[in-house]
Amino acid sequence: MTTSAPTGTAPAARTGSPVVDRIASIELSSVVLPLRAAISDAKVFTGRQRAMTEVVFLFAEVRTEAGLEGVGFGYSKRAGGPAQFAHAREVAADLIGEDPNDIGRLWTKLVWAGASVGRSGASTQALAALDVALWDLKAKRAGLPLAKLLGAHRDSVRCYNTSGGFLHEPLEQVLVNADRTLAEGVGGIKIKVGQPDTREDLRRVRAVREHVGDDVPLMVDANQQWDRPTAQRVGRALEEFGLVWIEEPLDAHDTEGHAQLARSLDTAIATGEMLTSVREHDDLIRAGAADVLQPDAPRIGGITQFLKLAVLAEHAHLQLAPHFAMEIHAHLAAAYPIEPWVEHFDWLHPLFDERLEVRGGRMHLSERPGLGVTISEQARAWTVDRVRVDAPR
Repeated sequence: MTTSAPTGTAPAARTGSPVVDRIASIELSSVVLPLRAAISDAKVFTGRQRAMTEVVFLFAEVRTEAGLEGVGFGYSKRAGGPAQFAHAREVAADLIGEDPNDIGRLWTKLVWAGASVGRSGASTQALAALDVALWDLKAKRAGLPLAKLLGAHRDSVRCYNTSGGFLHEPLEQVLVNADRTLAEGVGGIKIKVGQPDTREDLRRVRAVREHVGDDVPLMVDANQQWDRPTAQRVGRALEEFGLVWIEEPLDAHDTEGHAQLARSLDTAIATGEMLTSVREHDDLIRAGAADVLQPDAPRIGGITQFLKLAVLAEHAHLQLAPHFAMEIHAHLAAAYPIEPWVEHFDWLHPLFDERLEVRGGRMHLSERPGLGVTISEQARAWTVDRVRVDAPR
């Protein structure tokens, strides 16, 4: 049944508990994170979206009869947060009484619980927070960081920053942001492009490249706002800047167009963040439409689905650069065989008591078990809806 969540804190996780355990309760929270400034990328400049002022998070806290707890989260931007919360609230009861170790089976069970609304989009994104919480719990039971549970290939990952390169900030501020980012130990810089005037895009890219020098990894992101001829023309013009990649030059679902660009340009093509299933990414991979795949675990349904996708990506010898949610993706990238990138965003800092260590151009994993994060009191204060799901009495 679903009741109001109690006050107080959950019991601390304990290792060495019996192997067989059962899920006793799940607490779901909808948390609205306010941004310091209204954020604009190319979708705002072309009139397709409004500026972003907040991000809505869905947190799941799964507790077992033995007193273990796992924490997971997903998110939505501009719209969809209430839908994710409502769907998770409907299906979460199907986990009560289950063994939390059986994560793959439980993901399938939750998908079938909401099968009438499909297997991608908001319905499976709502499952991501639950799925991540189960993986966090499993790693905590083992007393291991999640990356170590999965089988880490490295204890740090290359990272680049996006949050300082948005289009709402003038070029002079973007240059200041780049200096600060590099001084803080982040390895690469990504800036937004895709404005209606492509000459302005090229002016900004040239200025940033000249400012940071040729040795700093530099990426650009058009946020799907070019058509095919523009992407081809601007892509050629961008070749001189030695970019690591051009991100989302076309509509996220234009697989054929991305494949044409990947074949014709020397600069790598990166895409995938807006896709919401493994199947959609598989279409990209089969078409040769990405040199760098950018899956987002919360958007494709959680860690269980991400691991399936990572196998496909490795088989195709692709680079991996997971989108956003670095608290999750640092672990998943560390377990990917081919040297990956992770996107550094400081937006989520207020939500957690811990920080990922960044130095020498890399994001370093902690030795804390699980994801290594706990929900902050500030996140609790930003909670706008909360329910507890437990066994009927």
